[in-house]
Amino acid sequence: MQKFSVNHLTIENLLSTIKSKEIAIPELQRPFVWNSNQIRDLLDSLYNGFPIGYLIIWRNPDMVDKNGEKTLGKKIMIDGQQRITALMTAVLGMPVLDKDFKEKTHRIAFNPFFAAKGEPCFEVQSAAIRKDKRWIADISQLFSSDFNAFDFVPEYCKDNPEMIDKELNRLIERVRDIRYTPIGVIELNNELSLTDVTEIFIRINSKGASLTQADFVMSTLAADELNGGNLLRKAIDYFCHLFSTQSFLGVVEKDAGFSSSKFHDMIKWVAGTGYNLFDLTFDDVLRIAFMSQYHRGKMASLTDLLHGRSFEQRTYEVDIMRDTFSTLEKGVEAVFSKYNYDQFSECLKSAGFVHPRLLRSRMSVDFAYMLSLRLRRDGTIDKLQVPHYVQRWYVMSVLTGRYSTSPETNMERDLRGIRDKGFPTYYNEVMANIGDTFWDVTIVQSLETSSSTAPAFSVFVAAQCKAVDASFLGVGSKVRDLLDTADLHHIFPKQYLIDSGINSSTAYNQVANYVYLSRPVNIAVGKKAPRVYLGEAVNSIEGGKESAYTPIKSKEELRRNLRENCIPEDVFGMDVTNYSDFLAKRRELMAHKIRDYFNNL
Repeated sequence: MQKFSVNHLTIENLLSTIKSKEIAIPELQRPFVWNSNQIRDLLDSLYNGFPIGYLIIWRNPDMVDKNGEKTLGKKIMIDGQQRITALMTAVLGMPVLDKDFKEKTHRIAFNPFFAAKGEPCFEVQSAAIRKDKRWIADISQLFSSDFNAFDFVPEYCKDNPEMIDKELNRLIERVRDIRYTPIGVIELNNELSLTDVTEIFIRINSKGASLTQADFVMSTLAADELNGGNLLRKAIDYFCHLFSTQSFLGVVEKDAGFSSSKFHDMIKWVAGTGYNLFDLTFDDVLRIAFMSQYHRGKMASLTDLLHGRSFEQRTYEVDIMRDTFSTLEKGVEAVFSKYNYDQFSECLKSAGFVHPRLLRSRMSVDFAYMLSLRLRRDGTIDKLQVPHYVQRWYVMSVLTGRYSTSPETNMERDLRGIRDKGFPTYYNEVMANIGDTFWDVTIVQSLETSSSTAPAFSVFVAAQCKAVDASFLGVGSKVRDLLDTADLHHIFPKQYLIDSGINSSTAYNQVANYVYLSRPVNIAVGKKAPRVYLGEAVNSIEGGKESAYTPIKSKEELRRNLRENCIPEDVFGMDVTNYSDFLAKRRELMAHKIRDYFNNL
């Protein structure tokens, strides 16, 4: 099967078909990523007859309505949005959205004097250009339907007597002839599978950035007007942007069409939250919403459903498309809910994940959030048990790396297991696979790393936060209090190890050598061996003197502090010769703490 055909349209014809909505550009309602200089360069290329690349258009699959009649799919531009949007704002004078979702018209100026000399003659409009009568400050007036060269040329020459009217007319017509520039249009065969089309979309649009199935879903939403997809797309964009820029609510309020929609009140709460445990991206919103409504984990399936695919009949049906938009919207509304967000955030915090730096595996967070939504509306589940289930599932998935490799496949497997067996039964089956070997061997081995972002170490710190453990050698200072300042330091000081011949970062930065302690304590420890600074601390405690290392007043309190931080008690006599033995012992203690923590969630 031929996958595409190639045609040519003039820029004028192309812009006309887009204005008439014969071809949809999904990204017109998203921030325009090109800057004004790129638009200027595009106009310069067209003016000088250089090719600007092909556009790629795809027609959605033909649909079957409830009467069995076929309806033609809508044409969508899947590559070329930025170039066409640039032409629409520069040539037609249409406003586009900037990175802050504010409308802006990019105005490009033309200088006939530079053009006559063969010099670069297009420039981004500026205050200086507007004052200089040699410049035509906005070329869109040359393309206006009411442009009249008989009026324009004499007026320009009056302000610029050195310009010859015939020469000016020639130069202006050369600019206006940009309208007739042919541009290649590749039209993909509408019988291509959505998988093929999505792959093409991701490959040709990447430009060095990583695009996903979620990007194609967002473009699919934006191109839909019949089922409210374009408004839903805008709501998702606004919602996610508010997490990163809460002042953005002012821009949202000025969008009259959106402010009057039901979505406005659903998302505005984000602007008043201040600090969030985690920010949601559009990928998170779509994934959580989709999984919460369907027993499917692959975003490609959402793309299929949004185009009306019947997996059984292998056809595309209007009713399926309509139902999918409606069902997805319900899922998105649940994600928008402040109550649901707060409930899930509190669920994570009460498990000790009190800081964003402790959250590992975005896919695990998404699945746990989805699970929270599903279980809360499941009438067979005791609502008081929901946090218990969600916390244990999240920690299990992080520790086992359940969604690290082939995450969508594994998510879909779990969703179908939940559907087929019911959540309690499937949950018990999964948890039954975590036995002694996992805790005594696998977790211990996973702590043999120098990465402070290792999942097992993050869970260990979460366990300390849940238990409200004191920081190393601290009293009032708790581990959870030091996460903002990232006071993560070495028990065997780094410089001490280097001076002792252990100069590999993977050796001295082992997570089993890491501990949270306050900066003043760390400074006091300096580069002393544990037997030195801890020995001095014990001597001060026994002598009733104030220690330079800790406010702890008794040996029993000191031992409790070591236990809370999973530090073997024989550390009091350790130096560099005991370093490897210390790491092995501490890993076992850390693994034991993680196990107790997990079992008590």
